[in-house]
Amino acid sequence: MKLASFRVDGRDSYGAVVGQEIIDLGSRLGRYSDLKALIATGAFAEAEAEVKKGKPEHRLDAVTFLPVIPRPEKIFCVGLNYEEHRVESGREPTEKPAIFMRTANSQVGHRQPMIRPRESTDLDYEGEIAVIIGKGGRRISEADSWSHIAGYSCYNDGSVRDWQRHTAQWIPGKNWVATGGFGPWMVTADEIPAKTVLTLTTRLNGTVMQHASTDMMIHSIPRQIAYLSTFADLEPGDVIVTGTPGGVGTRRNPPVYMKDGDTVEIEVDKVGVLVNPVKAEK
Repeated sequence: MKLASFRVDGRDSYGAVVGQEIIDLGSRLGRYSDLKALIATGAFAEAEAEVKKGKPEHRLDAVTFLPVIPRPEKIFCVGLNYEEHRVESGREPTEKPAIFMRTANSQVGHRQPMIRPRESTDLDYEGEIAVIIGKGGRRISEADSWSHIAGYSCYNDGSVRDWQRHTAQWIPGKNWVATGGFGPWMVTADEIPAKTVLTLTTRLNGTVMQHASTDMMIHSIPRQIAYLSTFADLEPGDVIVTGTPGGVGTRRNPPVYMKDGDTVEIEVDKVGVLVNPVKAEK
């Protein structure tokens, strides 16, 4: 299934995407308050039963997409996780993954504008694959990690580069309001078998800026889950943003930053295409 969070007629809901329409599971399965609650209870069979009944309530162009998980308990991001990006960044290899975190209100949904703040012109794109946790746990082994994944999505870890470089800690550049695109939906893990190689492409105004596949990761998705769950109690709905490949704007000559009026697309095969316009803050 493709499961999305959205707003329609002044209310927030979630549903299953079928073609160019959406089945409103939030109104049909009211006992699950949002997509995170549905994931936490593992109610995918109930959702599938509603999908089989058909008769979608909304067209996709009539809803406002929200971040796939609007209010995750935790958003872990993995830095420097593709060799090309590590090299272009001038960083030494590390035995363990570099981890930072984003806040929920730094995210926006599909087709919603990423906001370049007044304080900077250095808003950069970072196309990534997002993993949504389905079954929580501590000290999850790499071998068991695939069974803890609810699904996959696209992510744009928008980075305000000058603020990111204020100190050795990246958080100030990674958490500006409405700078991280997350969507358009989550494809459930049953649609993407374990160990599937996924391809990631970033386009800025139609030009390919990044292109890589998951077999090029330094720290694999199972390794990320095992590492994170060692120190943190992973919970249903938590998000792991798994790293960006080489080709980021700040490392180009001259640098390429997103500006007002741009459109950025993050495509993950077998998942979909996340599209966000860019708007300068007034």
